[in-house]
Amino acid sequence: MDIDQANATAVEHMMESRPILRGVAAAREVIPGMQEDLLLHAGPPIEWERMSGPLRGAVIGALLFEGRARDEQAAAALAQSGRIRFEPCHHHDAVGPMAGVISPSMAVYVLEDSTHGRKTFSNLNEGYGKVLRYGAFSAEVLQRLRWMNETLGPAIGRALEGDEGLDLRATMAEALHMGDEGHNRNKAGSLLFLRFLAPRLARLNLPEAERAEVLRFLGDNALSILNPVMAACKAMTLAGHGIAGSTVVTVMARNGTDFGIRVSGLGDAWFTAPADVPVGLYFPGFSEADANPDIGDSAITETAGIGGFAMATAPAIVTFVGGTPRDAMNATLEMYEITVAEHKIFTMPSLDFRGTPTGIDLRKVVELGITPRINTGIAHRQAGVGQVGAGLVRPPMAMFEEALVAFAEKYELGN
Repeated sequence: MDIDQANATAVEHMMESRPILRGVAAAREVIPGMQEDLLLHAGPPIEWERMSGPLRGAVIGALLFEGRARDEQAAAALAQSGRIRFEPCHHHDAVGPMAGVISPSMAVYVLEDSTHGRKTFSNLNEGYGKVLRYGAFSAEVLQRLRWMNETLGPAIGRALEGDEGLDLRATMAEALHMGDEGHNRNKAGSLLFLRFLAPRLARLNLPEAERAEVLRFLGDNALSILNPVMAACKAMTLAGHGIAGSTVVTVMARNGTDFGIRVSGLGDAWFTAPADVPVGLYFPGFSEADANPDIGDSAITETAGIGGFAMATAPAIVTFVGGTPRDAMNATLEMYEITVAEHKIFTMPSLDFRGTPTGIDLRKVVELGITPRINTGIAHRQAGVGQVGAGLVRPPMAMFEEALVAFAEKYELGN
């Protein structure tokens, strides 16, 4: 067995993937296996009893949003009753930031990998502040979600009808040249998203006030493209998954309690360890004592070769996550040591257009003792409070070691 060749194949599939944003639809209509009694969440599998505060808050908010409960207490009782099932977004070719909760009627982006033919999905980004993905579920949060479902989502969906769609790979590559890293900093990418959508929205027969509201929301939200980018990265890593003999990591995800990874050559097995609290900058009035352990599917960006792996091209990110521009440069340089290749499409002007480090090699992580760097938001540990900061986190080494042992056993290495 040639592990290096298997890894080269996996990463080549990842880089060849070309995800196109095709539309917006209700989750129940497009996500494979979505059912009325099912809620999807970020990270590896977890049951209600072990869920963190922000994930519980997002579940409560989703049940209120769906009309399955009349208040917080009733929603929590329903979630605990066993009548609601919980499954990872990743089990359904979907991703969601932070708590990542997707409920049946929520509007989701639909992407199609034009190279490999697979569809992937993500929910719509709510913007900053108290939002469902950070576990908030106040009346204001639910009102915003309903507006997104009834106005924003359908408008974007109609704008995409009969169109060639948005090439997310090309958009991500352009944004990297404009100072984004694709995870916590998406200012350029979100403006490119708005530039693509604005003329298409202008052609729609919408009430003027409604059109202005949609454009204003997209323009004010510097994270509007994050969710489609995550779905694009899911398509890319999915293309590299399932290659026999490959030690390339194809999923990194957190549910606020556990951090989990999947490996290309190990099928659908999860390898997990307790999630750590990120190190970063906190909003006024908050500190590390308020922080929940790391949460979210957004580490799919690093898994695909951007985010924390592309910090060298986005020095301004340090004003949000902490550190210095030199730290950002060093973060990218370190990630070359644990990856298989340099990306053919995602390049960085600050490194003479060198490709981003792509394809985390399980063997190198364990051999060198270097875990991936991940940019992340920080959620309050209590449900309903929301975001309290942003920073950097590294996954626990234990799950990489466990995965490497499982790889050796599966492929009978050393026997």
